[in-house]
Amino acid sequence: MAVRKPKVIVTRKLPDPVETRMRELFDTELNLTDQPMGQDELLDALQRAEVLVPTITDRIDSRLLSRAGPSLKLIANFGAGVDNIDVATANARGITVTNTPGVLTEDTADMTMALILASARRVVEGAQVVQSGGFQGWSPTWMMGRRIYGKRLGIVGMGRIGQAVAKRAKAFGLQIHYHNRKPVSPRIEEELEATYWESLDQMLARMDVVSVNCPHTPATFHLLSARRMKLLQPHAILVNTARGEVIDEAALANMLARGEIAGAGLDVYEHEPAINPKLLKLPNVVLLPHMGSATVEGRIDMGEKVIINIKTYMDGHRPPDRVIPAML
Repeated sequence: MAVRKPKVIVTRKLPDPVETRMRELFDTELNLTDQPMGQDELLDALQRAEVLVPTITDRIDSRLLSRAGPSLKLIANFGAGVDNIDVATANARGITVTNTPGVLTEDTADMTMALILASARRVVEGAQVVQSGGFQGWSPTWMMGRRIYGKRLGIVGMGRIGQAVAKRAKAFGLQIHYHNRKPVSPRIEEELEATYWESLDQMLARMDVVSVNCPHTPATFHLLSARRMKLLQPHAILVNTARGEVIDEAALANMLARGEIAGAGLDVYEHEPAINPKLLKLPNVVLLPHMGSATVEGRIDMGEKVIINIKTYMDGHRPPDRVIPAML
């Protein structure tokens, strides 16, 4: 007798190998158009699915969850962050939530270093000059940026991604400093030659480059507030590949416009996909379209984690990447 396949609804188009495997294992309903679902469409999916596979752009709040169907048992998020889901409400309603941690570490760390280099060395500005036909030949004082070798890098959030950034930055000759809820192990500190700062304010005031690598939680909303960013030195560069909500974007745009800090490299935004209009006009900021995890390998790895979480749950076991409110 054939084994019944659980009803799985996927909110966005995923890589072909992932979708194919999901169709083989589950009764899977795909989003062939890759258009984001509206709230009514999400509600319909929540009412029909046993497993919902959303992405980080799908806002699944308490209002939607309160109207979810009785068959919904698992929300298997395609993404490491789960700030798009009201995990506490889901748990209270007996709905398990999973995510895809770990597989995006190297890709995001690569993009962080790319933004540090691009911001310090004015890479995007230079490329635009060449592509517009404005390159008139080499000049000893033109398009000068800043050397990163020997500079101090302050990492805000020393988890998996923060440590991966530190390893890369150390290889580039940067001095590693970090702020975290608690220090990493002495072994890791020694390996990275990293200096721990309990006070974020004190660290920010001394850094040449600051990289934001912490998750977005209620405690980290506007962690880099207008007050804190004013502690940065005028030559400092701020890079964010974590979540836009961690930085007060309006305050950052004003500081960049006034030259109060030298530059910024941003892959995420506070009101994504909207971007503060001031940022779009500034020459001293590198803006990317949330592509830190956008590698073929990374996205397939994410999909495989989603599949493992679904299959493990449906086999009656605790999924390996279950998220509980205490973890947030």
